[in-house]
Amino acid sequence: MNTIAAPASAPGPSDAGATFSTYPLTQIDLGVGGMTCASCVTRVEKALRKQPGVSDATVNLATESARVTLSGVDEAESLARIKRAVRDAGYEPRTLEAMDEVAVERVMGVPRDLLPVLIGAVLSAPLVVPMVGDLFGRHWMLPAWIQFLLATPVQFVLGARFYRAGWHALKARTGNMELLVAIGTTAGWALSTWLWWRAEAGEMPHLYYEASAVVITLVLLGKWLEARAKRQTTAAIRALHALRPDRAHLLPDGVRRTETTDVAVDELLPGDVIRVLPGERFAADGTVVQGHTQADESMLTGESLPVSKDVGDGVTGGSLNGDGAVDVRVRAVGAQSVLARIISLVQDAQAGKAPVQRMVDQVAAVFVPVVLAIALVTLLGWLGTGAPLEEALLHAVAVLVIACPCALGLATPAAIMAGTGVAAQHGILIKDAQALEIAHKVDTVAFDKTGTLTEGHPRLTVIEAAPGVDEIAVLQVAAALQAQSAHPLARAVLEAAASRAIEVAANAAQDVQAVSGRGSQGRVNGALFALGSLRWMGELGAKLGPLDERAKALQAEGATVSVLASQTPGDAASAAAWSPLALLAFGDEPKAGAAEAIAGLRAQGMRLFMVSGDNRGAALAMATRLGLRADHDEVIAEVLPGDKATIVRKLRAAVVGDRLHTVAMVGDGVNDAPALAAADVGMAMSHSQGASADVAMHAAGITLMRGDPLLVAAALDISRRTVRKIRQNLFWAFAYNVAGIPLAALGFLSPVVAGAAMALSSVSVVSNALLLKRWKPPQR
Repeated sequence: MNTIAAPASAPGPSDAGATFSTYPLTQIDLGVGGMTCASCVTRVEKALRKQPGVSDATVNLATESARVTLSGVDEAESLARIKRAVRDAGYEPRTLEAMDEVAVERVMGVPRDLLPVLIGAVLSAPLVVPMVGDLFGRHWMLPAWIQFLLATPVQFVLGARFYRAGWHALKARTGNMELLVAIGTTAGWALSTWLWWRAEAGEMPHLYYEASAVVITLVLLGKWLEARAKRQTTAAIRALHALRPDRAHLLPDGVRRTETTDVAVDELLPGDVIRVLPGERFAADGTVVQGHTQADESMLTGESLPVSKDVGDGVTGGSLNGDGAVDVRVRAVGAQSVLARIISLVQDAQAGKAPVQRMVDQVAAVFVPVVLAIALVTLLGWLGTGAPLEEALLHAVAVLVIACPCALGLATPAAIMAGTGVAAQHGILIKDAQALEIAHKVDTVAFDKTGTLTEGHPRLTVIEAAPGVDEIAVLQVAAALQAQSAHPLARAVLEAAASRAIEVAANAAQDVQAVSGRGSQGRVNGALFALGSLRWMGELGAKLGPLDERAKALQAEGATVSVLASQTPGDAASAAAWSPLALLAFGDEPKAGAAEAIAGLRAQGMRLFMVSGDNRGAALAMATRLGLRADHDEVIAEVLPGDKATIVRKLRAAVVGDRLHTVAMVGDGVNDAPALAAADVGMAMSHSQGASADVAMHAAGITLMRGDPLLVAAALDISRRTVRKIRQNLFWAFAYNVAGIPLAALGFLSPVVAGAAMALSSVSVVSNALLLKRWKPPQR
């Protein structure tokens, strides 16, 4: 059982008048053993939602788990009620860890869940062999009493699970697969026993014990194959869990000591210093404080090449250390680590239901009663035509056996698990099933420019000082204003100052204020300075004068131009004025693969837009290098951070034919979060760690774990392929029942063939979903 604190969300219209409880909104994950079909899912969900304090409950047949959302109740008390409700519904509440243990438990070297199948096959084989012999003119029919002794243990011992589950379903006034199998096979067994009992001495009646025994064995075989395939769909989660090392080499006194103490990873605290030896996995997120190495982060980001790590570089827990020993200061542990958040996101996506699954649940709710009615009509119909009772009963049994909602229940979750799992292995984290289903309809992609399509590491390329102004003095003042800023342009200014050996004290500027989307201002040596965009200078009334033409030329070359200005105090006759001192031009480079990503999306027929806060000249120059077309309004420049969400809403509001466009927004920082949330699908590039990446990840439906624009097309591709698999599975699941039930009712299928077909349907659905595991993103 896992407990998760539900993330807080911004209040919306529905929050008006809400009251707040002492207890927070929490989520509980637990395993549910014994579910076999979509009807089981519906019954467990209904039982859970009836419990006090349960605001929502979602059950996943593929993972055999339930996620319950609690509101305003004590968690411990509610957990006991939830487990009781699951048990009363006829299923076994378990911890998620116990579910994994059951899956691998072995008896005498044989998987425990395979044992009933093998026993059933041994007991059923002597009943089937005479039937095969009849085809070749051999009469090997066993005496009735031997058939009875072979079939009865299969029916009532190996088949006991069907009776138990069917009985629980009847008590709950519903139906499930087990009820259909129990009724059908019991009818076949009872008919055979009755025919044997009423036969004359020495007479050998035609019995149907083999039908019941073989059907039960085939159903058990199908369930075993299905469970084996389902375990493969959870391989991605297990692989991520396996990345966590159990022990860490702790330096008790930090880097002052050379001796280490081995401690459990759970005991690590932020601030601890650990030593990571060559070939070991990093035990926690942190920063390298000593040594040099290379890290293999392929299991987390999908990037196959090792990443160089020096002092000051961040490392991610779970990644593999290369050939150097390094000391790492722990930054995040437990649920706050990147690996834990990745696992949580993948589990959330696999636990959720796609919108299409709601329709499947509605069908499953009435499926079993309808099948029972069809079986009764089949029995009466054949009897009405004058058929013998045993023939009519066999046709009704075939209807009961072939009609199974198992495939319906597995069609959607199996595909979602396989799709989200393989996506995670390649650095694409899909937040929920809804994002997955919407992403396949995307026809418009809007990119933030800086850090998404460009490297996001601009360099200060030109300082154009006004006449009489010293360039070094300009750089000193600019660096002082930007000393406490994390903006990419601020870092470029500080790097330029450091390259010229200009030292800037942290308190060199006072009263510094950041003006969103414009720049910053503050006092240096008592004078008031402003450093920001040309747009802001226009709002301040600063006249560029002789710098104006140079600014236009730099913009035409694709540079981002900022202006450093000082305020001249006014007097009684005039107000204070701003005087430009210098132009600062910054250059950025397109990311490797950005132009290729744009071309690939355009080839798919996507509408493409680049949203930038830069002046139009700089934005157009970069767009040309990226392959975007300014003449098609694909460049939206001079956008303030707060206006990006408005731009996205306008793109969504555009009508194409009889529908609206479906828009994906791709960004990488805090200022992109509103736009990511406003899009149909937000995609966050998490190429950094920290608060900025966290905000973007929470606002987005899809997180790209490395800053590669090609992952955008890959994310859309895996979503399309996953939705295609869902549709294929649902088609075959429905078609199987729509075709199979009439054929069985009309007498074209025997119970044995029906049982084999029913077992095959579930296995085929899961196997089809597993084909997604072969997916690979397009390579550069």
